[in-house]
Amino acid sequence: MRRLPILRVVSKLLIPYILLFALYVQFHGDYGPGGGFQAGVIFAAAFILYGLVFGLDPVRRVAPPQVIEKIAAFGVLVYAGVGVAAMLKGGNFLDYSALEHNKAHGQHLGILLIEAGVGITVAAVIIAIFLAFAARRAER
Repeated sequence: MRRLPILRVVSKLLIPYILLFALYVQFHGDYGPGGGFQAGVIFAAAFILYGLVFGLDPVRRVAPPQVIEKIAAFGVLVYAGVGVAAMLKGGNFLDYSALEHNKAHGQHLGILLIEAGVGITVAAVIIAIFLAFAARRAER
């Protein structure tokens, strides 16, 4: 890719906007189309673009595989934690209305946290899959 400076420059310009759009989809998902899964995929796509254009070593410096594994586990923990918190407050597992005194606020908070957990997990897992497959190809 060193012989394609336009691709490198355009990628560097686009990656922050891709990440910003992923955050928009994440936090606007309860009002319109989108949510955690879509945001996670878009977020991971920015890392994949970075890896395809600049190579695997820069991606591993930005997102080491050990950190990616911990982030994926954290996302699952957020998801499960919302359910456990609802149970501790007297509701059923993932009963969002138990999270707050006002049921509408509880629903909004629960959906926001659940979608955050899903987005974090999906992004981390897709990045981990990309790194695994790309490293396998580089070893040949």
